[in-house]
Amino acid sequence: MPKETMKKASKTTKKATKNEATVSRMTKNDPEREKRIDYEIVVDAYDEYERAMGWYYSLQDTIEGQARCRCSKPRSMSPLEVGEEVDIIEMAPLDDCMKEMFVVVSWNERKLAVPLSQLEPIDGDEKAVEIIEDWLYWCLMGYQF
Repeated sequence: MPKETMKKASKTTKKATKNEATVSRMTKNDPEREKRIDYEIVVDAYDEYERAMGWYYSLQDTIEGQARCRCSKPRSMSPLEVGEEVDIIEMAPLDDCMKEMFVVVSWNERKLAVPLSQLEPIDGDEKAVEIIEDWLYWCLMGYQF
């Protein structure tokens, strides 16, 4: 195997290991995170619409322009490849986020909306990283609006 291919394979293994550690950590019940989600994000939400709105506005208030993320898994609706890095610009329009949260990112010199669940934060404001991880936890735990 050529050295270049070996280096690339090695990097992929490291990324997979990091992603597996993130998923493992986030799929364990986290009482502190559960409390934060219940009392700060979906507080007083009685139906799907209100839970979606809670998530949308909490994310909008916190992450816009505040996080750099890495694509952690492929999605058929997104052109991002695993390992690609993007900057979050803003939330996608509210109507696009009633079933799943989407963010607008800078990609190939244009703006593109992608599922937030496809991304993992790698840098940014502490609160932005925390709420993105809260959303990933919500998704990995199988919670729905």
